[in-house]
Parts: sequence; C-alpha cells; structure tokens
Amino acid sequence: MATHHRRRRTALAITAALLTVTAAAGCGALDKTLDCVRTADAIATSVNNLQQAVSNASNDPTQASEALDDIEKELGNLGDKTDDADLSKAVDDLRSGVGNVRDSIDKGDTTPDIAPVTDAAKEIGKVCTP
Repeated sequence: MATHHRRRRTALAITAALLTVTAAAGCGALDKTLDCVRTADAIATSVNNLQQAVSNASNDPTQASEALDDIEKELGNLGDKTDDADLSKAVDDLRSGVGNVRDSIDKGDTTPDIAPVTDAAKEIGKVCTP
C-alpha cells in the first residue's frame, strides 16, 4: 500500500508541475500577445503621424523624421520580442519601408511613397490581433 500511495503522490506532483508550467507558458503567451497588440497600436499611431507629416511637409519637414523615429523605436521593441515568422516578415517589411521613406526625405522628396509603410503596419496589426 505504501508503494501505491507513493506512486500516486509522485503522479500528482508531476501533474501539478505540468499544470504550473502550462499556466506559466500561457501567461507568457498572453503577455507576448498584449505586447504585440500594444506595439501594433503604437506603430499605427506613428504611421498616422507620418501620413499627416508627409501631407504637411511644407509646414514642418521635421515631423516626418520624428514619426519615422517613433516607428523605428517601436519596431525595435517588437522585433526583439517575436519568434513568429509572419510578424518577423512584417517587421522587416516595415523597417525597409521606413528606410526608403527616410532616404526619399533626405534626398529632398516632399511627397515620398509611404504605401509600403502603411501596408506593412496593417500586416503587423493583422498578425498581432488575437
């Protein structure tokens, strides 16, 4: 009988440990999802700021550069936290689009093509939506 109780206690301990690990992983996944959603929202806000800045470039050309800086900052936060292939691709696409817009602005283009930036930001929003 003592052996039976010991096995049962061991089985219960293993089950409890597995449940704890599963719950911890679940919370980690939830935290990652919330981080993703928050970052996608911040990127969307920065992209909106970029759109406004580009349309008002004649008034204040520094606004577009500041919006690009904000997007790159959020991309750094998101890129460091992801192991999702779709999200990694969207982050890379957005990073590339931001670089192209920045290059265009640096060359004096007051109406750079920001469509790749907005498209990639939308993709990040889709991937991050639970």
